[in-house]
Amino acid sequence: MKLHHLHLHGLPSYPSVSVLQESLVARFLLSKSTPSPPPPPTLLTFSPPPTYTCGRREIGALTPSQIAHLRANGRAAFHEALRGGQTTYHGPGQLVAYPILDLKPLKLSPRCYIRALETALQSTCATYGVKTFTTANPGLWVSEDEKIGSVGVHMRRNVTSHGVALNVDTDLAWFERIVACGLEGKRAVSLETVGARGVEVEGVGEVFARCLAEGLFGDARGVVYMLLEPQIETVILLQRTHACTKTAR
Repeated sequence: MKLHHLHLHGLPSYPSVSVLQESLVARFLLSKSTPSPPPPPTLLTFSPPPTYTCGRREIGALTPSQIAHLRANGRAAFHEALRGGQTTYHGPGQLVAYPILDLKPLKLSPRCYIRALETALQSTCATYGVKTFTTANPGLWVSEDEKIGSVGVHMRRNVTSHGVALNVDTDLAWFERIVACGLEGKRAVSLETVGARGVEVEGVGEVFARCLAEGLFGDARGVVYMLLEPQIETVILLQRTHACTKTAR
């Protein structure tokens, strides 16, 4: 089994990636009730424009003034998401990685899957000489007070969506507008600020894909890589959505 890694080039909007993600999830779910074959296990990686998202527990809970604060006079977007966790930031210089796959053939429980994501993040950071660890608090840490990565997933009938975020060379000032993941007194750091040099999102995404493939399938070489330009992303999205709709009929 191979992991198909699709990296979305540039700064695709959060809603456009969400639609692509939902299309893949729909194809997995369709395959559970029809003869339609499932798509391959897929990893979407990208960096959106400055965007704040809240998790499913906070949907509808933020006030208009809180949302306006996050939008920073139009410099950032705000979206609600079905993932676990609380309000967080995504943006340029951050690797956002969404694995879409079915846990049942892999014989993985949700807890084991989340651990596999954390391990892949730790291995990715170690590749760049950065030691990290997990704590009772969610996410990935370089010290008790410094967080470098986050985890927030959603599952439906064992099909995963959403995933992880890793600060590569992110503008960390954006995190000052929130209490990241609801943890007071903690601060965000990035691979760059803790000493990694010459890092960029696309390359870090490739490392993460290999680490995840090794953790899930036992083979770091089992990755099929594809770089999607914005116009290619649109074409593939339309093709997949059409195929899903046609099969559902």
